[in-house]
Amino acid sequence: MAHLLFTRYLKANPKNSNWYNRDRFVLSNGHACALQYILLHLMGYQVTMDDLKSFRQLDSKTPGHPENHHTDGIEVTTGPLGQGFANAVGMAAAEAHMAATFNRPNFPMVDNYTYAICGDGCLQEGVCAEAASLAGHLKLGKLIVLYDDNHVSIDGNTNLGFTENVTKRFDAYDWHVQHIANGDEDLDGLAKAIEAAKAVTDKPSLISIRTTIGKGAAKEGTAGVHGSPLGDEDVAAVKNKFGFDPEKKFVVPQEVYDAYHKVAQHGQQAEDQWNQLFKKYEAEFPDLAKDLARRLAGKLPEDWKKALPRYTPADKAQATRKFSEIALTALAEKIPELIGGSADLTGSNLTRWKGAEDFQSPSTGLGSYAGRYFRFGVREHGMSAMLNGMAAYGGVIPFGATFLNFIEYAMGAVRLTALSNFRVIYIMTHDSIGLGEDGPTHQPVEAAAMLRATPNLLFFRPADGNEVSGAYLAAMENVHRPSVLSLTRQGLPNLEGSAVEKALYGGYVLQDVANPQLVLVATGSEVAISVDTAKLLEQQHQVSVRVVSMPCLDLFDEQSHEYKESVFPRGVPVISVEVLSTVGWGKLAHASIGLDTFGKSGPYQEVYHAFGFYPEAIAKKAQQVLKYYKSREVPYLMDRPFE
Repeated sequence: MAHLLFTRYLKANPKNSNWYNRDRFVLSNGHACALQYILLHLMGYQVTMDDLKSFRQLDSKTPGHPENHHTDGIEVTTGPLGQGFANAVGMAAAEAHMAATFNRPNFPMVDNYTYAICGDGCLQEGVCAEAASLAGHLKLGKLIVLYDDNHVSIDGNTNLGFTENVTKRFDAYDWHVQHIANGDEDLDGLAKAIEAAKAVTDKPSLISIRTTIGKGAAKEGTAGVHGSPLGDEDVAAVKNKFGFDPEKKFVVPQEVYDAYHKVAQHGQQAEDQWNQLFKKYEAEFPDLAKDLARRLAGKLPEDWKKALPRYTPADKAQATRKFSEIALTALAEKIPELIGGSADLTGSNLTRWKGAEDFQSPSTGLGSYAGRYFRFGVREHGMSAMLNGMAAYGGVIPFGATFLNFIEYAMGAVRLTALSNFRVIYIMTHDSIGLGEDGPTHQPVEAAAMLRATPNLLFFRPADGNEVSGAYLAAMENVHRPSVLSLTRQGLPNLEGSAVEKALYGGYVLQDVANPQLVLVATGSEVAISVDTAKLLEQQHQVSVRVVSMPCLDLFDEQSHEYKESVFPRGVPVISVEVLSTVGWGKLAHASIGLDTFGKSGPYQEVYHAFGFYPEAIAKKAQQVLKYYKSREVPYLMDRPFE
């Protein structure tokens, strides 16, 4: 099925693997990546025979699962099953949006298909079900999935735990469904199925193809050929069976190269024709052409930063989710490629800006494909995996929203966002015990520690309106990594000393005193509490306290040693204050005031008080820390024996 797809249907140019109007191909069952690497090699991508010989070896271009930005021609990082399927749904959605935005009569500037191959494992994963359900609702007719129905997974035959009727399930999702009974040999039937799928424009297509895993091997049709090499003896037997010389390895007949290179030439011609069409497009629609070219170059509109809201302490106290809505509204007007939505929590996440149009099939009357606001439904994991597909497709900057607690439902996809170097913005509200009455099931005390531990991911917990704007500024400027914005339900004041640009440092001195005896460092809703605590310690106990706001530990960790020392002076004890797990604060703070239990249900003010997050309680602990270090040397935590 891969050979048929690549030689007859896939529109791509190996000489320019990033040509925008190429068809996209996703191998969702990424453990079969040797197949994809071979196809890329045959087509003429930057995958050599030596690369194939280095399969799964350290630093080779052919790692154990496909990774984008690592191997030429790989669109998305797949491996965890079901992720690639959901990525393909996101790609198809991005294609529909870009086509509706830029295409004009006789100018199909965005016009490609998204193809995916998946297996039984992918279709067992919940993320796949979430994305497939939404794809059917959205009527993404240019998405075609080939399902390798070989009835085998790692444990053995799928009759051990997967006996559902997949085609009926996808019928229920409102997909166009076909079945090929003899996928080992019926190439004509498969070709006709792909052509029929392309002819159906108002439904995504699933082609279920019954195959035999390891066809021709001694253990064909069993789990024995799922993840283990055949061995020299069986490889030789397979080669004999199909008419190849068993003594020769890593050999490709010239006629095979010729056939694939001919396909590549067609791809080059397709790009050349597209480039010629773009020149005519520039003349006919100069503004659209200029915007499309800007997006494809990865450049943001000029002066977009001026749209970011700025605040003074005189401005109204509001929840940081509300400040986020204000910032998102301003940016959405200025940056047309900013698209996204919420996992059924629009009214709580405050992510739909005034005047936004929903991304929907025009046939529903609910919106259009030119719409920029997505109703992801209660599908946090599917949403996040789709965002990865949108980011991979290009031309758009995607965001998704839910409660911070539910990012843990989506973490499999969020981790791949970071691994893939995608600029995706996760807007997470109701970020702590501050949401109050919903109780510990919804109060994410551990989520921040998990997200901060994830490489190449920025976790922001802004304290006021300026820091929210600063978080968006950083999120937009960090092109190759995702950002998570952790936002409050409860209102917070705009603080003296905060500024949009200061958030780019990750942490900064918010309020200072001469010769501080103590540093309080806090994030989010606890920064204002720390400011009040500092006043209390000064007025009642004559303790001079510096207050540091730390909206993003990840960015602060990247600052120079000199800057860090300017924030946390030597010889001064540091206490962190955050209504979340204290894990991770040990590299900055000598003592941490946080949570080592789950939360409680009740009015948020009472919950905060119950856990000791109010000035008097914090001041008491601060005095204990000062007493402890009165007769002891204060270690300097910013020093690093190596970098």
